[in-house]
Amino acid sequence: MSNNPRLLFLTLGGTIAMMRGAGGGIVPSVSGEALVGSVPGLAEIGQIDLASPFQMPGASLSLSHLAEVAALVREAVSGDTDGVVIVQGTDTIEETAFVLDCLLDVGKPVVVTGAMRGAEAAGADGAANLLSAAIVAASRAADLGVTAVIGDVVHAARFVRKGHTCLPAAFTSEPYGPLGHVIEGRFRRAMRPMARSHDPIRTVLPVPPVALLTIGLGDDGRQIDALEALGYEGAVIAAMGAGHVPEALSDPLGDLARQMPVVLSSRITGGPVFSETYGFKGSERDLLSKGLISGGALGGLKARLLLQMALADGRREMDRLRALFAHYG
Repeated sequence: MSNNPRLLFLTLGGTIAMMRGAGGGIVPSVSGEALVGSVPGLAEIGQIDLASPFQMPGASLSLSHLAEVAALVREAVSGDTDGVVIVQGTDTIEETAFVLDCLLDVGKPVVVTGAMRGAEAAGADGAANLLSAAIVAASRAADLGVTAVIGDVVHAARFVRKGHTCLPAAFTSEPYGPLGHVIEGRFRRAMRPMARSHDPIRTVLPVPPVALLTIGLGDDGRQIDALEALGYEGAVIAAMGAGHVPEALSDPLGDLARQMPVVLSSRITGGPVFSETYGFKGSERDLLSKGLISGGALGGLKARLLLQMALADGRREMDRLRALFAHYG
């Protein structure tokens, strides 16, 4: 790369940093220095700075951790850092990338990456993913937002999803496809990301409790009735199909929507919640008429995080919440 870009690597742990422990399973054990030092050709991409604020599995990361990460990114890019690579476990990459995309508007590439295979595995993918992530971070593209780069594919944070538990090509971008690819050592853009919100989220702390309920066949709704007493401040319903629940859950969800914000999402990986097709009791039209907020194509995991961030940021008016979900969903 020309002009010797300066990149910050923030290593948080994850499978990419795991090796076999005394108990037989792989555990976090590889330092950030060792990770970065194991990547052939990385020094040719740019000048590398390194920080390791955490060393934990991706499943243990929280919004509080991500608030710290966002602060580190802002501090770095306010200086002479040209791009940031965040290295973590793949269990939560689709969630952390989305949260950081909502929190950061820095005009410099911020890339999240990890590995599907541990450092000692045959065909370990960590080094290749770190190199590809560095190439995207060094691209100086100002309009990408936060991306996830896995297997040479560049995903927008809003759409990236983990679609398999173990395959190296586990990540997809539903429903529109990836932003581009890393080919022959270059980031090749295929699409431009969607426009950023004009009403950015400022804080995620303190983190409000928001429930995520996945609705299945014959669900009797007892979880819905318990949410208020359990102290939840909001709920996301991962409904069937295009936003449908059993008829018996329609009225309880309407009652819940009068007590707290309730977002209607789908348990289906691809496609949006409908708004005007089905008219039976428990359909999307019925539920939206009872005050539920459409989550669009955001999916339950990201809808829950967006509602948490919105509530933490003081956005409790229904009009503001609907506008926010309309933008992201």
